[in-house]
Amino acid sequence: MPRQARLDVPGALHHIMVRGIDKSNIFNDDEDKVRFLDRLGQNVTEGKCLVYAWVLMTNHAHLLFKSGKGGISAVMRKLLTWYAQDYNRRHKRTGHLFENRYKSVLCDEDNYLLALVRYVHLNPMRAGIVKTLEELDRYSWSGHRAVIGKAKYSWMDTENVLATFGGTRRQALHAYRAFMAEGIGQGHVKELTGGGLIRSHGGWSQVQAMRRRGQKEEFDDRILGGGDFVSAVFKEAEARQLRQLKHRRSGLTIQKILDEECRKQGINPKELTGGGKRRKVAVARSLIALRSRNELGLSSAEIARYVGVSTSGVTRAIERVEA
Repeated sequence: MPRQARLDVPGALHHIMVRGIDKSNIFNDDEDKVRFLDRLGQNVTEGKCLVYAWVLMTNHAHLLFKSGKGGISAVMRKLLTWYAQDYNRRHKRTGHLFENRYKSVLCDEDNYLLALVRYVHLNPMRAGIVKTLEELDRYSWSGHRAVIGKAKYSWMDTENVLATFGGTRRQALHAYRAFMAEGIGQGHVKELTGGGLIRSHGGWSQVQAMRRRGQKEEFDDRILGGGDFVSAVFKEAEARQLRQLKHRRSGLTIQKILDEECRKQGINPKELTGGGKRRKVAVARSLIALRSRNELGLSSAEIARYVGVSTSGVTRAIERVEA
């Protein structure tokens, strides 16, 4: 059965799971983890993502973040490509480091944020690396320490996590720790690592009961949320795809966008790929990149070939006009 395309919805909550190929290690020492986190921080900051939870294990990692306007694909591609090359260089190895694709699940933030934060941060306890919540407080490779104020990462949004508990910061911290303690005995919670009809409704018995009542719900393995949330995701995605299809059918191409924006700025299109630094060239480059992404659905790599910058340069160009 062919795998489904990844759902990359800008501004949505994503639970991302990264695993080593054939279950092999992706972190051999603390230096690996430090370098991974440094690059993660750089990439999510550039992509304007909000990170709520993360954990680094020996052969896998979990990330929970809300994507920026550019989605998750560019952020994850840059992170994993850089890290694999860096890891191979440091450990004098060759070949693939990660499984072919990282797994990402689009999540209903309103209903699942706290459960996902807890699930991600309790990974070291489920694996037996730490035995108690107090030991987890001292575990360096989880975002839990940042939430409780014992570590600080400029790219991690701990305030939003604590705000969901209400009250003063002290009260929120107490409530968060109590919430974490309640989850210790849960073990592996399968529905938090993927969507689907059964997972969205709390088990097979609930699905059977719905069917007996004649109820039907939208579901998708790539989405964690109820039927209304799944329907809303697809409705938004469909509307975006229809707009892009309409533009393509009208004959719009990236070359036409390029010619139009260069004409508006009064520049020669050759300046785009000739390393031009004039402000008008930069403006044209940004507008071409933005329109090509929004109106045609092109990737940063496809756009980069036309505007004379790298894929990360395309991301920065778009950010300049979206700011």
